[in-house]
Amino acid sequence: MKKQFAVIGLGRFGGSVCKELYQMGHEVLAIDTNEDRVNDFSRFSTHAVVANATDENTLQSLGIRNFEHVVVAIGDNIQASILCTLLLKEMKVKQVWVKAQNQYHHKVVERIGADRIIHPEHDMGIRIAHYLVSEKIIDYIELSPEYSIVELIASRKVSENTIAKLDIRAKYGCTILGIKRGEKVTISPTPDQEIHLNDILIVIGHNNDLKRFEDEGL
Repeated sequence: MKKQFAVIGLGRFGGSVCKELYQMGHEVLAIDTNEDRVNDFSRFSTHAVVANATDENTLQSLGIRNFEHVVVAIGDNIQASILCTLLLKEMKVKQVWVKAQNQYHHKVVERIGADRIIHPEHDMGIRIAHYLVSEKIIDYIELSPEYSIVELIASRKVSENTIAKLDIRAKYGCTILGIKRGEKVTISPTPDQEIHLNDILIVIGHNNDLKRFEDEGL
């Protein structure tokens, strides 16, 4: 289903979000104060405008309240990001996602109602660290400080065994959400699903349990 998004700030992060959403077939309003950036993204958006997103009248003239999702990706200007977020929430925008520069920025936009706060560099740093220390981890998504989802490569130790036989949930407290085999993805695999060598297991659990499974179970 085609959705309508507005992306405010067309730096590396905001620009990537804008381009990807547009290429996925959604309608995207791209906003930045820099005319060159707006020109660059005019072909990767439904409509691109040079505008000051900290001005309430400007936001109203753009019909921003009609967008269910707005991404605030303003760069280093924390004050502008905070003011823009505040205006968007006062205008009753349903989903406001904000790129945060630091924990102070995070706390402020959280208090004024940001629906989701993103730390691109921090999140990517965590994922890269996990890739570096383990040859078994393909991807890593932090759900909270304690729980995560990881993609792990199935070794010979678990291959040719069913999920029921491995009994991962009882032994390690983890749950296999899915199995990727080549281009095929099986979601919520049944207990009799057999695991093959080099399958990618999508596993959710407490970080300590996931680490135990990675070290002892694979």
